[in-house]
Amino acid sequence: MSDLDPLRHAHRFCPRCGAAMTTRPDNGLMRPACGECAYVQYLNPAPAAAAIILREGRLCLVRRKYPPKEGLWTLPAGFQEYDEEIEACVVREVREETGLEVEITGLFAAHTGVLPPDRPVLLVVYRVRETGGSLQAGDDAAAVGFYGLDDLPGEIAFAAHRRVIAALRAERGRAKGSP
Repeated sequence: MSDLDPLRHAHRFCPRCGAAMTTRPDNGLMRPACGECAYVQYLNPAPAAAAIILREGRLCLVRRKYPPKEGLWTLPAGFQEYDEEIEACVVREVREETGLEVEITGLFAAHTGVLPPDRPVLLVVYRVRETGGSLQAGDDAAAVGFYGLDDLPGEIAFAAHRRVIAALRAERGRAKGSP
């Protein structure tokens, strides 16, 4: 992610005092800062959550309805709301995108990624179990379905999601006794 320009997302004016923002070194990085009141803007990644829903060994994927990566496939996932626990985020996103009700059964992984064009994301991936609902594309999903790990419906939109699928394939191989 070193080719990203984090200053592109900096405030133009200080949110505390209204003065024009500049940059200054802070803990080894150039950060947006106010020369008047010393406010420093930390440009942190946006937290998001994704779900691994397996049904008879097949993985739930959704096709994106909107840019970026419109028409490509992802795990059910989305951004955490301001006042929301990350665990509640994944349950909500699954319901909104797939129509399924789920409960978390475990933490799978955390990955960093970039939402095009250059928004850093921290993706927390959970294993979940279906508890109800009915499968239907909703919210920002154009389609939803369950697919074999070796028979995906199309290109997977994001590198972090591709890493999760690769890890699931490796896990499956270990379970079958393959190297």
